[in-house]
Amino acid sequence: MKIYLLTHQREVDRKTNTGSLAIEPSCSIVERIIWDRVNPSKKLLALIQSQTTALLYPSSNSNQLCISDFNHFIILDGTWQEAKKMFNQSDYLESLDKLSLPISQPSKYKLRRNQTQGGLCTIECIIEILKLKGHKQLSNHLKDAFIKFNN
Repeated sequence: MKIYLLTHQREVDRKTNTGSLAIEPSCSIVERIIWDRVNPSKKLLALIQSQTTALLYPSSNSNQLCISDFNHFIILDGTWQEAKKMFNQSDYLESLDKLSLPISQPSKYKLRRNQTQGGLCTIECIIEILKLKGHKQLSNHLKDAFIKFNN
């Protein structure tokens, strides 16, 4: 299993980027790919063609899919506004199955304004995927790191 953060260029150096919390401690389970509208990464295109990869994205079609059906996950890593633009400007993402996480509680992320109701930040999504895929120790480690980061 692998989680790919498709990261908006502006997000890389932001101090409020939660995806960065997962890269080093994940022991290569989480990898960052810089988003490019015109020239997508070859690795990203291969993932899309593999048909074992789901895009984590709120969608009316996503609730019918099960996380156990996929080995790889792509998370759009940026502000909600950037993530929406990334999806809308990237035709190559349209063919991916879209998966939503079952959200049992609201996001605890408080370092940015304009949070989408019912949405989670990047690290919260990573933590949930790891929990659902049986990586509880890493999930708990990242949850602790997020709590420190968020305060």
